[in-house]
Amino acid sequence: MSYKLSKKEIVAEILKSGKDPVYFINNYARISHPIDGLIPFKTYPYQADLLQDFNDYRFTVILKARQLGISTIAAAYVVWLMLFHRDKNILVMATKFKTASNLVKKVKAIMKNLPEWIIISEISIDNRSSFELSNGSQIQAASTSGDAGRSEALSLLVIDEAAHVENLDELWPGLYPTISTGGRVIALSTPKGVGNWFRKTYSGAEEGTNDFHPINLPWHAHPDRDQNWFDKETRNMSRREIAQELECNFNTSGESVIHPDDIAWVESLVCDPKYRTGFDRNMWIWEQYQVDSSYLLVADVARGDGADYSVFHIIKLETMEIVAEYQGKPSLDMYSTILQQAGKEYGNCLLVVENVGIGISVLEKLIDLQYPNLYYSIKGSHDFVDSYQGESNNSAVPGFTTSSKTRPLIVAKLEEFIRNKLIKIHSVRFSNELRTFIWLNGKPQAMRGYNDDLMMALAIACWVKDTALTVNKQDAEFKKACLNSIIKVDTKINTTIPGMQGYNRQEALDEKMFKAKEEHMKYSWLIKG
Repeated sequence: MSYKLSKKEIVAEILKSGKDPVYFINNYARISHPIDGLIPFKTYPYQADLLQDFNDYRFTVILKARQLGISTIAAAYVVWLMLFHRDKNILVMATKFKTASNLVKKVKAIMKNLPEWIIISEISIDNRSSFELSNGSQIQAASTSGDAGRSEALSLLVIDEAAHVENLDELWPGLYPTISTGGRVIALSTPKGVGNWFRKTYSGAEEGTNDFHPINLPWHAHPDRDQNWFDKETRNMSRREIAQELECNFNTSGESVIHPDDIAWVESLVCDPKYRTGFDRNMWIWEQYQVDSSYLLVADVARGDGADYSVFHIIKLETMEIVAEYQGKPSLDMYSTILQQAGKEYGNCLLVVENVGIGISVLEKLIDLQYPNLYYSIKGSHDFVDSYQGESNNSAVPGFTTSSKTRPLIVAKLEEFIRNKLIKIHSVRFSNELRTFIWLNGKPQAMRGYNDDLMMALAIACWVKDTALTVNKQDAEFKKACLNSIIKVDTKINTTIPGMQGYNRQEALDEKMFKAKEEHMKYSWLIKG
């Protein structure tokens, strides 16, 4: 459209642009292209639909692939909102101040490159990360690390790369009152796993449990992208990168410690327990005790601040199948009793309790209850000794010690067991923890606001099974072999050899049985357990 317009035509164009953001942007907005320089902004159909949705819905959450121009279309909408409306207060937030200020720069650039005659309100205050128009409308960039936006009423809140804002769950209750008087929200992001505000908000929008309007824009939303483009683009990308950057896949994206394919395998084994028992019905049982099986009970004790749970798994050692699981918040005394009873129900199985913090109190209670098969280890190592030796060895301590050094080792062992399908897990509570157990600052831990108690208990179980119990079994077999050799080389029975005078077969057998029993009693300490 020519800019040489009559006064009447100018007024008509201003009125038309003020009513329709799509018309305004397609006819008058210009953006900077990395190759072609300043070019007219011509929206694709999905971009035009977005502009209409911004107008039609107060709350919009956009799950998007990269390089679709969504941040740019949001910036163009902000230009329209500020230019044709008075006293609009707009805040752009992101996990990094640079990300937020870049969107503000896009808004400013579009504003400054409009035709002069359509700029009915000029920039009156211009700062690096904010500016204000003469009609009172203003925009500001802020990072989510502080209290920005909490004290002022907003007309529009734009949250850029919302899935990457780690503390947005905590910030949202403080941000919501700022838009409660009619303000709008645009939250846009690529996915990053499942345990964050963005995923919960988008899922809630799809389910209709919140006020957000969901929009899903994967890579093929762009009309110029086909399978050839996708194949070329993903040639050097990992599965996680493809899911995050192009496919809009929450489950496969993110930095989960356990690979998404392995998580999917675990989830395929999830089933309801046969029994839900206990005073709080939080003891889930898939298989009752079998007399011909061996079991391992591994427990993690809550810190005591009410934020996490006391948990345990009971594992059948022959198949490494979790046959029972508990997750609850009982008192320490009650939890000790629950552990004692559960261990007794499964044949007084080996009971491993993490001895960090108040776990020591639980162990002391179990000792008072005289539980017969507690896990002990030598100080400074995880060399396993049984209760009998542990009680008489000054170098032994009850329970399993988790530290900054051992934590990555036991987590790695759990990952190995799951990856190689060496363990069977049926609990939906556990599979939910898998999704939110991520690498954070180089350390394996739960996402903010989530728990990893079941994860860590099972990690200890895998470590104990593959190290302590395996070594102990090998040691027992070696001791039995030594004992057998002691009995076999005994040369005292030499007068009842067949063919010799006085030979009596039955007497010879009786004498050998007596000697064998005598030797076994003499060396029974070798094969205890």
